[in-house]
Amino acid sequence: MNLTRAKQIIESEKKINVTYKGQPVWIDGIYESNQTAQVHAEDSPEASLHVAVEDLAEQPVAINTADECGCS
Repeated sequence: MNLTRAKQIIESEKKINVTYKGQPVWIDGIYESNQTAQVHAEDSPEASLHVAVEDLAEQPVAINTADECGCS
């Protein structure tokens, strides 16, 4: 992920799925000076990590039914 996208995600009102090393995380903060982010696992908000923004990955949202996509 790049720094610009990470900032867009943290400012978004929507929940955007992000992973770090395959684990779902929330981005708590962005540090532009060293291109890192503070994140925590979705199931463990008390344990945060500082990670390189480039190691974060945005995950696409799956659409399961025609009703959800408005295709019907």
